[in-house]
Amino acid sequence: MADLPQRTRSYQNHHLDSTRWDGVRFREGDIVISTSYKAGTTWMQTIVANLVFWDREIPGPVTEISPWIDMRIRPLEPILEALEAQQHRRFIKSHLALDGLVYRPDVRYIVVGRDARDVFMSLYNHYSGHTPLLHQLLNEVPGRVGPPIPHCPEDIHWLWRQWIQLGWFEWEHDGWPYWSHLHHTRTWWDHRELPNILLVHYNDLLADLEGEMRRVAAYLGIEPDADAWPRLVDAATFGSMKRNADQIMPNADFGWQGGAERFFYKGTNRRWEGVLSDEELALYPQAVERTLSPDAAAWLEHGRGVDPAA
Repeated sequence: MADLPQRTRSYQNHHLDSTRWDGVRFREGDIVISTSYKAGTTWMQTIVANLVFWDREIPGPVTEISPWIDMRIRPLEPILEALEAQQHRRFIKSHLALDGLVYRPDVRYIVVGRDARDVFMSLYNHYSGHTPLLHQLLNEVPGRVGPPIPHCPEDIHWLWRQWIQLGWFEWEHDGWPYWSHLHHTRTWWDHRELPNILLVHYNDLLADLEGEMRRVAAYLGIEPDADAWPRLVDAATFGSMKRNADQIMPNADFGWQGGAERFFYKGTNRRWEGVLSDEELALYPQAVERTLSPDAAAWLEHGRGVDPAA
């Protein structure tokens, strides 16, 4: 068995404060869902919600039941109090790399990967849709460490060159002005052999949603009745999530122009084709090579057909 993961870094910027996890009192069987961003976080939260509550109604909006602990602008104490009061099996959101989290063998971790180019296209839609209020809070809520997040540039080509070549934190090589998608992947990939870390890929969710949901259920030890599966899978399709966006993520108007319609945008890949030039796309393999091993890079790009446990 390889060495267990250790928390060696603190992630603090306009969005993140990894120290907020120090206040979480874990329970055996807790579930932590982690992506860098725009790789299927809310999708996996919805999947897990439907599995945990397979035999009853989900008791509230998914993004409230499954709080984002490391998002610094929301007061922490009410989040922790609500989490402590939950009696069901808890599932919690994070955007942290594994080197920013305390690893616990009694917690189940689900990590969702996605091609960096697809993440970028989704991020641009997300970032360019920030409301003035959200932008103000990210920069002005007390406790921000480091520079403010700039307004999203109108030039997607300029942002791509910055995002794929510059890091926000000193140990990263990509991700500006957020944080590194590739570093996030590497930290989890390096410990993929641990029995309580499950890697799931966005491509595989698109290609075989039921198969991946069954894999997640088996990993979590959840066994829905056979006749429940069609309903559970339907509830986790992108179409269903978009139709029920206000139930999954209420008050999205607070953060994004266009609200939930903007947040649940397309759910498709390869939108960078015909947008980014060949010269710009040539920066992608260079960035990948700086951070990822060939096997991790192959999994992150393709998903299906690449065994993350190999």
